[in-house]
Amino acid sequence: MTTLAMQTVSGFRRKRLTALALPLLILLYLTYAFFAFDVPGLTDRVNVGNARTLVADTYSYKTHVTRDNRNGSVQIAIEGERKGRYPEGTSPDWVALGADTVIDLGEGHVVTFGQNVTYDVPGYGLIVTDPGNTGVNAELPDGPVPEWINASGNRLTVTTDAGRLTVTRNRSEVFRYAPGWELFFFTLESPYHDMSWGQIASRAFSGEAGAIWSDFWNNAMWRHGDVAWALVETVLMAFLGTFGAAIIALPLAFLAAKNFTPLGSLRFAARRVFDFLRGVDGLIWTIVLSRAFGPGPLTGSIAILLTDTGSFGKMFSEALENVDEKQIEGVSSTGAKPMQRYRFGVIPQITPVLLSQVLYYLESNTRSATIIGAITGGGIGLMLTQAIITQKDWEEVSYYIVLIILLVMAMDTFSGWLRRKLIKGGGDV
Repeated sequence: MTTLAMQTVSGFRRKRLTALALPLLILLYLTYAFFAFDVPGLTDRVNVGNARTLVADTYSYKTHVTRDNRNGSVQIAIEGERKGRYPEGTSPDWVALGADTVIDLGEGHVVTFGQNVTYDVPGYGLIVTDPGNTGVNAELPDGPVPEWINASGNRLTVTTDAGRLTVTRNRSEVFRYAPGWELFFFTLESPYHDMSWGQIASRAFSGEAGAIWSDFWNNAMWRHGDVAWALVETVLMAFLGTFGAAIIALPLAFLAAKNFTPLGSLRFAARRVFDFLRGVDGLIWTIVLSRAFGPGPLTGSIAILLTDTGSFGKMFSEALENVDEKQIEGVSSTGAKPMQRYRFGVIPQITPVLLSQVLYYLESNTRSATIIGAITGGGIGLMLTQAIITQKDWEEVSYYIVLIILLVMAMDTFSGWLRRKLIKGGGDV
């Protein structure tokens, strides 16, 4: 009894030490990570202004009013793009063209492009610049320079809630934010721009539906037709890679299953092939294949195929090792040949697992195809990367992200519906 009591006490002591040691180790690791990843220096690296601008760009657009200080010409464009430029002599209602261009930013903020460039800021005063060969020559109201003004000899930037004015020697530019995705449906060149939905519906019923759809689908700024095809390419990459991998992995899985391949060396070789294929990440395969075959959606599909072949091979071989031998024996008793035994005695048993895994990977690869497409130059991933690199059209970035999320949701719904139809025999969906 004494020995048993000592063993019990010792066991409880070890459990208490383990219970204390585990949280202590986690705490030590978190402390190490806190300093190793320089969390204290994060506040010094954070740029709240840039973050605020980035967020604003995702749900709003900028109208650029630009004056060439060398000849006085003024251009107005949505997001500063040539495709969104207002025709000469036209402007939004808050810009008055003339000998002097007056830009009313609202709430008393007024910028004037005249002999000088001025910005009347309510509560602060009039900022006057005379850009030329000697610099911007900015004159500010008396007193300390506020944080929202960045002034030097060659550049002046004034950023307020109403907008932003930038003046250099050669150019003066005003940015004005407005909520929404401007020109999303029709560009400025379209006759349907600025029409109400009622007017557009009336035009459609009067025989202009084709023209309306063409103007929307071929929108030069938002490129809806190109975006739609990019989404199709993304799905095709995921579909071809996933189902191609399943077709290749299924026969190879028989080689890796011990109840179908008695020869151990052959099983070992098949399993190591699967380990190699899934051990190399899909992005690594993408980079290697891009160098070998060049960019394109097919390269992305092959990268998905190689990675998933390894994953499917392992899962399918494990499913084969767990099949019921009695069903195979029953098929064999009818005089069935080996291929018939596999077809009617094995495949029906593993079909639910096979379909479930393939459909899950199809859904997952739809997301992966976005990243792979950014590397191989295909699908919505390429367009998303291009929009990010430009760093000016972040509303396009948010548009593509919304489409990717909707695509993943649609693939999730479709794969779930198809899984229930195929595996459960068409139950309620």
